[in-house]
Amino acid sequence: METVILVIGANGQLGSVLTESLKHKFGNSNVIASDLRAREGYEGVFEIIDATDMNRIHDVVTQYNVTQIYHLAAILSAKGEQTPLTTWDINMKTLFNVLEVARHHKIDKVFFPSSIAVFGEGAPLNNTPNNAYLDPATVYGISKAAGENWAQYYFMRYGLDVRSIRYPGVIGYQSLPGGGTTDYAVDIYHKAVLKEEFNCFLKEDATLPMIFMDDAIRATLELMDAPKEDITIRTSYNIAGISFSPAEVASEIRKLYPDFKISYEPDFRQEIASRWPKSIDDSAARKDWNWKPKFDLESITGTMIEKLKENYKTGSTGSRNLETLMF
Repeated sequence: METVILVIGANGQLGSVLTESLKHKFGNSNVIASDLRAREGYEGVFEIIDATDMNRIHDVVTQYNVTQIYHLAAILSAKGEQTPLTTWDINMKTLFNVLEVARHHKIDKVFFPSSIAVFGEGAPLNNTPNNAYLDPATVYGISKAAGENWAQYYFMRYGLDVRSIRYPGVIGYQSLPGGGTTDYAVDIYHKAVLKEEFNCFLKEDATLPMIFMDDAIRATLELMDAPKEDITIRTSYNIAGISFSPAEVASEIRKLYPDFKISYEPDFRQEIASRWPKSIDDSAARKDWNWKPKFDLESITGTMIEKLKENYKTGSTGSRNLETLMF
């Protein structure tokens, strides 16, 4: 059977880039992008889907004979703390809708993104293992931890091939920051290119695990391509890119912009970040499907600066979509 992929949350930080990679791999007509609103200038098949509406997901899956679903829609960590009950309702209802549609339609594979937000004070801060105790301190993290267990349940109970990655902070030039605790690591590069001072909402030494968008996309595709028998973790895989602090990013930026200025005014997001890991043990992903990152802080900074300079010249600085951005 021909592979036909439905991406739910295709306008978000990860979704907008992943959709293009999937189109390149499987062809425009075999990737159905969807979100709450249409994407201006999108080339390919796009359907409006509110993922809280199971019937709408069912209709699109039926119409296009979908064989895989990538469920990327969620309310983020920082944004979610403003409306915790709504965040829980939306994040869980959309997941259940996808799992139930996938089960009834015998979908081949489902991708569910998790996050380092599942970790709390019970997990080691350094080299956090895949099987660390999960006691998340945000409703976003609670919903992701619950989602991991439901993904495993649907695999064990129904044989549904659900696969998941715990993303660290994702850094990319393709979209604007919009509601995540790790967003500073994107916004700081925009300010540098615009030659503006950056005011950081985290402490200067707040070290967090991050990953460049190219690595995040490649990890996702590699996981989904891996043979089913090689997938030994049915909750979610840790993956790591590189860990750094705001001060370290600023220092790297100053190699290209010596006059770059940064100030620090920690807010409630610092409290969230303080409970998250400083570094991640991703040995299970390396063993099971040969995961390995390619980008370090120097190459991330160089690429971000280069691409953002091009984007600001052309006016294509990305879009902001709080409903479907990832972290």
